[in-house]
Amino acid sequence: MTDLRIADIRVTPIAFYDPPLLNNAGCHQPFALRSVIEVETEDGVIGLGESYGTEDVLAGLAAMAPSCRGLAVTDLNGLWARTATALPEAPTRLRLRVGGAVEVAMWDALGKATGQRVVDLLGGQVRASVPFSAYLFYKFAGHANEAPDDWGEVLSPEQLVEEARSMVDAYGFKAIKLKAGVLEPLAEIAGLEALRDAFPDAPLRIDPNGGWHVHTVLDLLPRLEGLVEYLEDPTKGIDGNAVIQAATDVPLATNMYVVEPSHLPPNMKHDAFRVILSDHHYWGGLKASRDLAEICRIWGLGLSMHSNSHLGISLAAMTHLAAATPNLTYDCDTHQPWQTDEVIEGGKLPIVNGAVAVPDGPGLGVTLDRAELKRLNGNFEALEYRTRDDATEMRKHWPDWQYGRPKF
Repeated sequence: MTDLRIADIRVTPIAFYDPPLLNNAGCHQPFALRSVIEVETEDGVIGLGESYGTEDVLAGLAAMAPSCRGLAVTDLNGLWARTATALPEAPTRLRLRVGGAVEVAMWDALGKATGQRVVDLLGGQVRASVPFSAYLFYKFAGHANEAPDDWGEVLSPEQLVEEARSMVDAYGFKAIKLKAGVLEPLAEIAGLEALRDAFPDAPLRIDPNGGWHVHTVLDLLPRLEGLVEYLEDPTKGIDGNAVIQAATDVPLATNMYVVEPSHLPPNMKHDAFRVILSDHHYWGGLKASRDLAEICRIWGLGLSMHSNSHLGISLAAMTHLAAATPNLTYDCDTHQPWQTDEVIEGGKLPIVNGAVAVPDGPGLGVTLDRAELKRLNGNFEALEYRTRDDATEMRKHWPDWQYGRPKF
């Protein structure tokens, strides 16, 4: 094997269409912001990564990338040393996102150069395909001043069931997740119970995004017990969720309050969350996520994967990682059914019977569609915003809406 050293790192910000999906923080804007990272070695091998496209991440990548020239793609310790040096004042959260974005592309480059899949570099494949859940959202019919989209309005239990039927019929999902924290809690529980009636065998989970007060969750526990396989981030913070976990055998899950290594000790101490929803974009890449999986195995914590609006490079990385993780306890999350754009050749990775097969080919097994990259970069350049702002978007529909966490 030749000495695989980095010659250049290119970062292309992109924007792709996103439906008006609702959450506790508001409504998705018409375009989601992402970035495509290309790590090119001195031998001309190009590894791909995908991350956030907000101005803080883009600025962090611009500051860090030049220092990685000459770094071997296998030198993950060197990557993190350079990230720390380039971003000395940045919060841990940002450093993990910036370094992790490049780390994924380094794995892809190593796999392509050696003819190995990333799943094999991460320890070997333990499952042929990775199960994902139907990720349901309340939503407006269309963005403000735009025609309704193909999904239409979803604000009632009946509309929620129809959304679920469409998604399950199209993709074969077995588990169902509801993004909550939007409507009054009793209305959202009614939606969850309607889903149970329509899908009696489907594992259900609900995610209020920290939007419910502790007393609200305690009052709702009798209706949730026996209904959901886990309850995700029902209230704000480790302390508040620990009170809830102490009151129920339903495991609490999180992708909000245990999202970096320093959060693990207090979580263990207070027994707040028993399921960790990992995210390689949050945790610092693929190796850090495998390390997290081992911690979960040792401590007996459940494990799955969180998702944000993403395209195929991220989904491929998630799939390789999940396929190499023996103790993946629950079906993973993905926004893929909501996305209509794609940046990889051949279009979106297929979801068959609720699962994504590990892509064939070396590295991540996906190739950049440069025409689409150019088009999506054009979308980004045409936008007036560079940060995500769900609250402002929400007030275009509900002018009196106010953010709160917890709110209900």
